[in-house]
Amino acid sequence: MARKTIVVSIPVSEKCLSRLSSGYDVITLPNGLGSGSPELERSAIWAVVTNGSTGLSQADMARLPGLNLVCSYGAGYENIDLEAARQQGVSVTHAPNTNMQTVADHALALMLAVSRDICARDRALRAGAWAAIRSPRPTLSGSRLGMIGLGNIGQAIARRGEAFGMTVTYTAPEDMPGVVWPRVPDAVALAAVSDFLVVACPGGPATRHLVNRQVLDALGQSGFLVNISRGMVVDTDALVSALQRGDIAGAGLDVFEGEPDLPVALSGLDNVVLTPHMAGRSPAAEEAQISVLLHNLDAAREGRPLTAQLA
Repeated sequence: MARKTIVVSIPVSEKCLSRLSSGYDVITLPNGLGSGSPELERSAIWAVVTNGSTGLSQADMARLPGLNLVCSYGAGYENIDLEAARQQGVSVTHAPNTNMQTVADHALALMLAVSRDICARDRALRAGAWAAIRSPRPTLSGSRLGMIGLGNIGQAIARRGEAFGMTVTYTAPEDMPGVVWPRVPDAVALAAVSDFLVVACPGGPATRHLVNRQVLDALGQSGFLVNISRGMVVDTDALVSALQRGDIAGAGLDVFEGEPDLPVALSGLDNVVLTPHMAGRSPAAEEAQISVLLHNLDAAREGRPLTAQLA
């Protein structure tokens, strides 16, 4: 069977590229298709590997008349134009649940790190402090966990929260089947009954700045915000203002608007714990994502059913 040509339009590991190259001709454009030469349009590009943040636009697809498949490397696909894909006859897949457990673990790590002030106290202790940094800090046990979004990742986080002795409430467009936790109608109502507000909903226009000034005001001075979803879900200006004024106690952010450029106002705040959009990254998660990616590429080439097909 003739080798197909694929474009990898996001940064991936050497391990992933090696596995892909064993069966396909790979063009790497880690900064997106816009960084490719005009020759790309005349290449026989059969598939594109992207993710939810980078996506693939209608204009990008139109440049690739031989495109057959778009694979989102992970669970997000908000910036892939699914309607354009349908119109062009392009299949779209993603990889839900491959990094679910890793993301859930990371969310708990951020909750603990920001509430216990671990990062700032580590720095202070190394600088010679002791007594001044031994003041009591909030913990998870007995506190209230509010989940914005209760998909597979949200439920995994909620189960971990329960194991820490937290009570769980959530908001979502509708009741989640088989879930015993109570649902409230919106993010403001949820924030009002939460000590820890965790963002675990999909990104996209429908959720842009869902966490705004009103939500943060409802969360209150003793509340913590954690975002392992997409940076666009949280209004950065409103969050910075709330953190600077002490309107909320702190935030743990794995994602933020404008990635990878960290907003300057966030970088100077001690009541924020930051990680570089790595919540879903672990050896186990990477292996699962590569396996799903290769399965879908091979299945499309051989005319077999695809996993988690979106279009």
